[in-house]
Amino acid sequence: MTLPRAVVMGSMCAASVRCYAAAIKAGTLLVDLDERRLPLRHSHHRYRIDGPNGLQTLTVPLVGSTNNMMTPLRDVLISEHGDWRRLHWGALYSAYGRSPYFDYVADDLYRAIYGSQRYLHEFNAQLHGLIVDFMDLPLETRYLSEGEKVDQAVTEDLRGRIGMKKADTLPITDVPYYQMWTASSGFCPDLSIFDLMMHMGREGIFTLMEMTRI
Repeated sequence: MTLPRAVVMGSMCAASVRCYAAAIKAGTLLVDLDERRLPLRHSHHRYRIDGPNGLQTLTVPLVGSTNNMMTPLRDVLISEHGDWRRLHWGALYSAYGRSPYFDYVADDLYRAIYGSQRYLHEFNAQLHGLIVDFMDLPLETRYLSEGEKVDQAVTEDLRGRIGMKKADTLPITDVPYYQMWTASSGFCPDLSIFDLMMHMGREGIFTLMEMTRI
């Protein structure tokens, strides 16, 4: 099985290395903002990092009335409950402040984390743009308009197949790369793309390409 020229995913928050590997393999990422049934997965508003205290899942809190099964992602609102922006920045600084590439991206990342986004997809898109630009990824990203259909002949629909709570079965191999915090415990796979970006910078593209070289 090979991935096609474009993949369709929902909007994800600093998506996993595996998600980016699938997107890079295809070359084009189509983001579906009409995706529903979001509580069945968590990658739309959660991402996982590794730091001095071990694995940590960071969550963007959502307005309760918009976090239900039938609300399309384009309408999901961010809640400012719990001072989450400060908590996210503190966790990212603690995990990656001494990583090789943190200083190069810190200012832009800080502005994104402390942005004024009201909708979750706006926050996700800002992080995605920062990641693609900083890592210089050869990836075209297009956001589907409301109700837009995709050509099934040239796309692979990964909605509900990747970024879910259960592991996916896609033809993607976890390829080890340098990680600061795993000297004693070994390589930790399937973290947020932030982990690869902070440790490998633009060289991370070679890891992503190797992951789908079957």
